[in-house]
Amino acid sequence: MTSPHVFGIRHHGPGSARSLRRALQELKPDCLLIEGPPDADDVLSFATRTDLKPPVALLLYDPEKPQRSAMYPFARFSPEWQAIQYGFARKIPVRFMDLPQSVQMGIAEAAEAKAAAASAQTAKSVPDTEEDNDDGTCGNAEPAEMANSEAHLDPLAHLARAAGYSDSERWWENMVEHRRGGGDVFAAVLEAITALREAAIPSALQPFEPEREARREAHMRQTIRAAQKEGFERIAVVCGAWHAPALAQMPSATADAELLKGLPRRKVAATWIPWTYSRLAADSGYGAGVKSPGWYDFLWEFPATSRRTPPASESPDGSGSALSATWLTRVARLLRGEDLDASSASVIEAVRLAETLAALRQRPLPGLPELNEATQTVLCFGDPLPLRLIHDKLVVSERLGEVPNDTPMVPLAQDLAREQKRLRLPPEAELRALDLDLRKPNDLDRSRLLHRLNMLGVTWGNPERQRGSQKGTFHELWRLQWKPEFAVALIEAAVWGNTIPTAADGRIRYLADAAADLEALTGLLNSTLLADRPDAAQYLMNRLQAVAAVASDVGHLMGALPPLAEILRYGNVRNTDAAMVAGVVEGLVKRICIGLPGACGSLNDEAAEQMFGSLVQTHAAIGLLQQAEHIQAWNEVLHHLMELPNLHGLIAGRAARLLHEARELDTAEAARRLSLALSIANAPAQSAAWVDGFLRDSGILLLHDDALWAVLDEWVSALSPGQFTGTLPLLRRTFSTFANPERRQLGERVARGATRRRVGTISSTEFDETRADAALPLVAAMLGLSMPDRPNSQGVTTD
Repeated sequence: MTSPHVFGIRHHGPGSARSLRRALQELKPDCLLIEGPPDADDVLSFATRTDLKPPVALLLYDPEKPQRSAMYPFARFSPEWQAIQYGFARKIPVRFMDLPQSVQMGIAEAAEAKAAAASAQTAKSVPDTEEDNDDGTCGNAEPAEMANSEAHLDPLAHLARAAGYSDSERWWENMVEHRRGGGDVFAAVLEAITALREAAIPSALQPFEPEREARREAHMRQTIRAAQKEGFERIAVVCGAWHAPALAQMPSATADAELLKGLPRRKVAATWIPWTYSRLAADSGYGAGVKSPGWYDFLWEFPATSRRTPPASESPDGSGSALSATWLTRVARLLRGEDLDASSASVIEAVRLAETLAALRQRPLPGLPELNEATQTVLCFGDPLPLRLIHDKLVVSERLGEVPNDTPMVPLAQDLAREQKRLRLPPEAELRALDLDLRKPNDLDRSRLLHRLNMLGVTWGNPERQRGSQKGTFHELWRLQWKPEFAVALIEAAVWGNTIPTAADGRIRYLADAAADLEALTGLLNSTLLADRPDAAQYLMNRLQAVAAVASDVGHLMGALPPLAEILRYGNVRNTDAAMVAGVVEGLVKRICIGLPGACGSLNDEAAEQMFGSLVQTHAAIGLLQQAEHIQAWNEVLHHLMELPNLHGLIAGRAARLLHEARELDTAEAARRLSLALSIANAPAQSAAWVDGFLRDSGILLLHDDALWAVLDEWVSALSPGQFTGTLPLLRRTFSTFANPERRQLGERVARGATRRRVGTISSTEFDETRADAALPLVAAMLGLSMPDRPNSQGVTTD
């Protein structure tokens, strides 16, 4: 029986992919076995389609529990991808050989069930849980294990350190990725990994789940044996470098069969989904990811681009010069696109600097670190900030793959693909802004689609609130970014319906039944109307009326009113029938007006602050409705609040302020109310709270109303030192809410000494100076004073 040819590769390494393609061309295998899920063999042929463009990923999921899923990403520079392309091009069998995901998910489900049963037991079950952790089937890693995660995931780090490199990626890049000569690199990798697996450092090299890894390798060997029994003579095995020694030396089939015996299974479905380079990066949390997928894509593409770069004679190493020049030209083009200076002369200097750095470090070619340092020094003038842009756009890249329209997918995902095509709204991995004009039918449909997807948990777009915009309410701003995990979210949302609208309806009804208060229901209603789902909106209205009829918490009622008022006021922008909301709003206003006085009694400072915010929002909402009967009822409630005894000063002051702004309380009455609130009969803290409620967020009244200024000035002047010290923090907080120009003008007024105004302006009685002059001689005689010469009312001096 012929031994298989094992090729230990690095996942997503362009050097490995190039070496593997060359090795396969020399071997000419008659069967290809690749590390991957056998559950996906039925959809593997899609990889040959020209309309399937990497990066893509195989998605395997449990149809009954879609959240349990696994993804296998591929880039065009992935060795596995190149092996698949080679096998199908030569019409030889191509199969995956890893432990099926149906088994892995079955094992995971059994482990979860066991852990749940253990957690339900008493303290006696704690040893059982620890035993689960020992065998690697479940449980969380301890902090010490997490500290060694890099060594567990990347055993090549030991080889890199032995060779004097700080990390394995740099070592692999120099040893393999930049390798352009001959030699059997796979034999060298196999020898090195064999030595690592046999080394006496098991704590640093054993995987987190040794039993799972043993099962995986056992299934790979069983697959190889099955191919040998079929009569294939030149079997090429493509697997991760760590598994190569376990497949090159085959133990007994009996031991592998015993290890795989009786494993649980789950039904699994498989499909292809688009992927992005940012999700392929190691920083995204992908265990087999690489730090620089965009750079690796460039290295894979480089042999084609080198024909357009300077000739090899221009540098001792022509390929290095061409590589550096091509990469830095792309960097310069990106910087120019961002209006940053990047001249051709700077590119030439950066190339020379990168090659000099590589020579000083005894590297065969400039790597990404040398190119980044040259970029920062020459093209960015020492500024590290543009490197962040270069990293995101070029080093990592936001390339998004594509899959054919007839790829197996759930009906909900198919409906979304049709809508994206109809609305000319393709998914893109790069974050971009979208300005929708809701007067245009296509833009209105786009808005509805994005809102419906948000209801389903597919947050492809996030709306932005416009502040101070002059575009009007018919404009809607979004930030769009497609993420690969949305494919799983669509599968999870498929339980609600087979199309986006019907699924949104089902999800809305579920959320409506689960909502426990009016605030949640009204927020959901607003989102439902934005999504243009009238049937679901009617269901929500019935549910909202039922909850509002028995709700006794006035705070919840007040919180429910503002979004409903916005719907009534602006609903017509979307041609939405918002009339159904009017009945609920009318009932809410009535219940608020009836229950508010009772809800404001006996409030402490914290509760008063909450009620203050609700009072302001409700006042704005009623003003937004522009209904005379609602406004009248609300003003009557505010008048009633001011008359309540022992009402918290913050609420009483705000009620007076709202009535004053509505011209329901004139200046003289407002000054009288302020004077009463600041009388010595009230505690200074209560008086300060009244001032806070009346003046918070705007000090314009004090600037333009002398009577209010005089009352406040006399109250502050009359405070004792101890009272002033205790009141000062509250007054300071109140004045801190004023705009800077208002505070400056108030300070200027105090500095001018204009703190004493005639209090007589508060009284409606006019001062009679003639009668007062007649009384002055008698008063002077009683006090023993001489009368100065002064003009009378006719301007004649008397003595």
